[in-house]
Amino acid sequence: MAEVKIGMTIEEASEYMGIDRNTMRKLVEWEKIPVLWIGRKAIIHRDVLEMFMAMNEGNNLRNRPEVKTVRT
Repeated sequence: MAEVKIGMTIEEASEYMGIDRNTMRKLVEWEKIPVLWIGRKAIIHRDVLEMFMAMNEGNNLRNRPEVKTVRT
């Protein structure tokens, strides 16, 4: 049985979403995706990623003004 994670690192989240990890880092830096900081490691909730993808369908994730922010 495969383990289902509810929290992911930036690298895991970028792989889950199918985007480059540098793009994911920018989204976190721009505060478009809320994260839980544990020391220097950012943890992103899987539900937040799914909400983010639904909200930003069709948007260019590299264009900051075009990206909608997830509010939790």
